[in-house]
Amino acid sequence: MIELKKYGAIDIGSNAVRLLVANVIEVEGRDPIFRKSSLVRVPIRLGADVFKEKKISEENIQRMIDTMEAFKLLMKSHKVVDYKACATSAMREAINGSEVVKVIKKKTGVSINIIDGSDEAAIIANTDLQSLITSDRSYLYVDVGGGSTEFTLYSGGEVVASRSFKLGTVRLLEGLVGHNTWNEVEQWIKEVTEGHKKIDLIGSGGNINKIFKLSGKKDGKPLTYFYMVTFYEFIQSYTYEERVTELGLNLDRADVIIPATRIYLSAMKWSRSKNIYVPKIGLSDGIIKSLYNDKTQPA
Repeated sequence: MIELKKYGAIDIGSNAVRLLVANVIEVEGRDPIFRKSSLVRVPIRLGADVFKEKKISEENIQRMIDTMEAFKLLMKSHKVVDYKACATSAMREAINGSEVVKVIKKKTGVSINIIDGSDEAAIIANTDLQSLITSDRSYLYVDVGGGSTEFTLYSGGEVVASRSFKLGTVRLLEGLVGHNTWNEVEQWIKEVTEGHKKIDLIGSGGNINKIFKLSGKKDGKPLTYFYMVTFYEFIQSYTYEERVTELGLNLDRADVIIPATRIYLSAMKWSRSKNIYVPKIGLSDGIIKSLYNDKTQPA
């Protein structure tokens, strides 16, 4: 007997807003199967507002309202049984973030949860990340967003350390990351990875997914440090316009991919990692799994 249910996850980031609709297939006597059904991405760069002006602009508030209305209709069309919306760095730093959440709820009926870095890391831990982590290895998980980057060190199959830094692609583009932040990240990574002989990186986020796709590597194969250095030099040799017209990058990806690569490269260097694995998981996937678990666990 097979039962199919659809769940929705809305991820409101600093660079873009996403709706993931996933099929959850329940088969008696087996673990549930999670399969992505639809992913819609809208490039509302909230971070460009918030990291400079400290608030979300009226224009982007209206765009958020329109987007949530559209997402609500899409979820209805997909027959989504339940959803959860989470907002990260930009919304939690905006002085009008709570007010915007209330306006969106009133106008669209969509409830948004503003989460902090530790909540974000915990949600992501609900993904298939655990199946990639073996007890005999150490891994530094790096999730690069527009406003912040979450780092989690796993060793012996357990979380050893986790921290969120205000080091994000949009923030870097706007020139809002100082040397002190870079130094803090470097010091933290070196301290928590000291004594670990071999560490592999696990990367998540739209930029590392795009880098992996451009590499032509097969799923499950890592990108090497040498490849990442080469890619960083390669991508910088193109102008913004060339990245769009010749490399086929989206307009809102063609600029942030450079600072994102710098973050991943720095993390690899400071942790002495030679490889980075890209399993294509992120906050949206974690939201789906946590939502399903909440629904199925006994009260």
